[in-house]
Amino acid sequence: MPARRPALPEAEAGTAPGAAASRCAMAGPGSGLLRALRGARGRGSPAGGWAGLRGRPDKYGGVSVELAQLPRPRRRERAAFGRWLRASVAQWQEEGRVAVWLHVPILQSRLAAVAASQGFTFHHAESGSATLTRWLGEGPSRLPGYATHQLGVAGESHRVPCEHRASTVNAWKFPGGLSNPGEDIGDTAVREVFEETGIKSEFKSILSIRQQHQHPGAFGKSDMYIICRLEPSSFNINFCQQECLRCEWMDLDELARTKHATPITSNVAKLLLYGYREGFDKIDITMREFPAVYTGRFYKLYHRELPKSYRNMT
Repeated sequence: MPARRPALPEAEAGTAPGAAASRCAMAGPGSGLLRALRGARGRGSPAGGWAGLRGRPDKYGGVSVELAQLPRPRRRERAAFGRWLRASVAQWQEEGRVAVWLHVPILQSRLAAVAASQGFTFHHAESGSATLTRWLGEGPSRLPGYATHQLGVAGESHRVPCEHRASTVNAWKFPGGLSNPGEDIGDTAVREVFEETGIKSEFKSILSIRQQHQHPGAFGKSDMYIICRLEPSSFNINFCQQECLRCEWMDLDELARTKHATPITSNVAKLLLYGYREGFDKIDITMREFPAVYTGRFYKLYHRELPKSYRNMT
C-alpha cells in the first residue's frame, strides 16, 4: 500500500520526500498570513473577516488551511475570501512553500469556486468536507493522489460458504465485506463472518490476496480482496437474510469441485485442502505486530512464519 512525494497534508506518511523543493526553510504557523494581512481587520479591510484564518505548515513544505476555523461566512464575504486567498498564496510562495491544501466544509462549498478560479483543483471529498490543492513548486505537481483502492476481506471458518444476494451471479463464496476505516484485516474477517452467518471465530492467518483494477463495484478503482483463515468458536448458523440467500456448512472437497462456486472460492478451497493434509504452515501468511517509527503507534506485518532461529536473530 516507492517513496512518497513531497508536500503531503498530514505527517503520517511513512517516508521522507526526496525532492529538494520540500526541504525549504519552515516558517512559523501563520507567520506569513500575519504579515500579508497586517491591519486587515474591520469592515473596510481587503480580507474582511478572514484575517484570523491561519495556515498550518507541514514538514513537507506545504501548508494546510482549515476554513472550519472560522464561523460560516456571509455570502457577501466571498470576494473578501478571494482577496485573502490571493494574498496568502503570494506570501506562501515567497516563503518557499510548495503546495496549499485547502479544506472546505460542505456548508462553505461555494468558496470552492473562488479557489478554483485561482488555480485550485479538487483532491478528494468526504461526507462533510472537500479538499482542494494548488501546487506552488517548480514543474508539474508532485502531490500524491488520494486513495485509489478499497479493501474487502472474507473469512473461511471451516467450510461455511454463503450465496450472497448482491453478487453478480448466485454462487457459493466465503462470507465477507468491506473493511471499515482503521479496522485490521483479521478484525474485518471476524466481524463480517459473524454479521453474515452468526458464527463467532478467531483470526488465524491470511490465505490469499486478489488484486483487481477498474473494479465495477469500486467505482472503477482498484480492489484488494483478502481471504483469511478463521477458527470457529460456535457452529450454529443464523445467517443474515438481507445479505445472503443461503448459508451452510460444506465439505472442502465438495466446495473445491462444485461448479456453483466462484473461481476464487474453489481455488482457496483447494489451498485449504492442501493445508489440512500437509499442515497449515505450508499455506498460512501470519501476522506479527511491531512498534512503528512514530511514537506510540504500531503496525502489523503479514508474512510466512519464520523458524524461531531466524525470528530471534540479533
